[in-house]
Amino acid sequence: MSIEKSDKRFASTLARGLTILRIFRPVDDGLSNLEISQRSGIPRPTVSRLTYTLCALGYLTHGKRHDKYRLGPAALALGNIAAASFDFVHTATPIMQGLADNTGTLIAVAIQDDGGMLLAKTWRPAGSPPIWMDAGYRMPMDGSSCGKAFLGALSPKEFQTFLTRQGDAGPDQLDALYDLHATARKELGALGFAMTCGEGRYTQAIHAAAVPFRPSEFAEPVAFLTGGPASALSDAHIRDVVGAELVAAVAELQLRMEQPAT
Repeated sequence: MSIEKSDKRFASTLARGLTILRIFRPVDDGLSNLEISQRSGIPRPTVSRLTYTLCALGYLTHGKRHDKYRLGPAALALGNIAAASFDFVHTATPIMQGLADNTGTLIAVAIQDDGGMLLAKTWRPAGSPPIWMDAGYRMPMDGSSCGKAFLGALSPKEFQTFLTRQGDAGPDQLDALYDLHATARKELGALGFAMTCGEGRYTQAIHAAAVPFRPSEFAEPVAFLTGGPASALSDAHIRDVVGAELVAAVAELQLRMEQPAT
C-alpha cells in the first residue's frame, strides 16, 4: 500500500471519483457503469453512486436512460483552466510545431499519471492526417521512451518517492523500475535523449525518443517525445538525426523559460 493510501488524511471516496474521471480516453464513445467498473476496478454499486454524483456536479454527462457517460462541461472547464496555467506549453508550441514540420514526426509532451505516462499536448507536421497518438493517449512507464526519459530525470530521492506510490507493484516490477532508472540516467547522460528499442517496446508499431524537461509549475519532470510509425521512422534515423533535434528544441525551450538544463 502506498504512503498516500495509508495516510489518514487520504480521502478514498474523492480518490475513487477522480479515478473514474481519469479512465476516459479520447477514443471512447461513452462508458457504461459496467465498463467504468471493469476499467477502474471499483465495484459497480459504488460506480453507480459516484457517476450519479459526478453527473450532478457537471463532471460527467448522461443522456437518455440507457445512454453512456461522457466527460461533462465541468471537466472541460477544469482542463482548460489547467492548460492555461502551464506557461511552458504555450512557450513550447512554436518550437515544437517547427520541429514537427521539419522532421515530419509527431511531437508531444507527456506527464506522469498514476504510474504511467499520459500525453498532454501534441504537435503534428503541417498537413498531416491524424495518426496513432493524441492528447489523452496513455503509455506504460516501462516500455515507452517517454517513461524512460521521465525516470532518468528523477534524482535518487525523487525515484524513491515515485516507488512508494507504486502500491500494486510486485518485486519483479520494482526490480525492473530500478534497472530502468539506472539505464535511463546513463542514456540521458550519453545521448541527451532516451530510446526504448527492440523487444523492450510496449508496442512495435511506434518508434520514438524522449527528452525530459522540468517545468517550474510541476514538482516532477515531464517528457517531450518525437515519434512516428515504425514503417516510416527507423531507430537509426532517430538516433542519428531526430533525437539530437529534439534535444536542441528542449534546450531552446529551457533558454526561453530561463531554466537550467534538466
